[in-house]
Amino acid sequence: MAFRPTHRQLEYAVALAETGHFGAAARRCHVSQPTLSVQIAQLEAQLGTPLFDRTPGRVQPTAIGMRVIEAARSVLLTLDDIVAVAASGARNLGGLIRLGVAPTFGPYFLPHLLSPLHARFPSLQIYIKEERPAAILREVVSGALDCGLGPAPDSGHAVTFRRLCRESIFLGVPKDHPLAALGHVDPQALRGERLLTLGRGHHLFERTRQLAAACGAEMREDYEGTSLDALRQMVLMGMGMSLFPELYARSEFRMEDDIALLTLDGWPASREMGYFWRAGNGRAAQFEELARASEATCATLGLGSR
Repeated sequence: MAFRPTHRQLEYAVALAETGHFGAAARRCHVSQPTLSVQIAQLEAQLGTPLFDRTPGRVQPTAIGMRVIEAARSVLLTLDDIVAVAASGARNLGGLIRLGVAPTFGPYFLPHLLSPLHARFPSLQIYIKEERPAAILREVVSGALDCGLGPAPDSGHAVTFRRLCRESIFLGVPKDHPLAALGHVDPQALRGERLLTLGRGHHLFERTRQLAAACGAEMREDYEGTSLDALRQMVLMGMGMSLFPELYARSEFRMEDDIALLTLDGWPASREMGYFWRAGNGRAAQFEELARASEATCATLGLGSR
């Protein structure tokens, strides 16, 4: 029978590749350094090729080693999926979901979802990490997160996207601006206007850049907001205009605010929101069930249906 590495050998190899140090890798794996060193040496001998270059102060994968490490990560993620599926049944969706959420959507959607979700799956725990969608995507693909909740990722990524709803996007302008009283606006009327945006890695950054390119507005990257609240304050101060998603606007805007929310005529002022997970993930059925449970919340909030 052909040699097959053990899962422990794969764990050791991945840890060594990520830490670049035998001692640090051993501590991560909760074993002694000699134990880890011996297992790595055995793995290289049995595979018939060196996986790591040992240099003073640093250990790094060889070209073949990098390919083996990537395959090892995939195998370890699959083993994790098997354990989660076996432990879950349909009653608790695996017991724990490490969920990355876009900060422009999650904080305004999850409060409506979590209470009924807990009532239905009382043993389910959800570890929530707010992060830019681009970072969530990377962590979902790498396995650091189980699932993401946010805008649809660009095509070409190794993830499955499950659409939940379509969320409207509004243009926020100061109430003393000539366009404020119109209620809606042709994007061409924004030529020369200043558009404020969140930083790179946010979906709204890309949408703002597209809008600026389409209408000839000035996109002010030197005034990037760190949050939607920061953007709202900058608009209030008359520094420019900005895009705001529907749930945020409902939650945070008040009648007394000196900001008008306008719809954009003839421009795709909405975004598809949903869950996404690593393609081929063995927990796909659990995440589908999570999405189905979330659809009721979308309906309650009056968000666009599938």
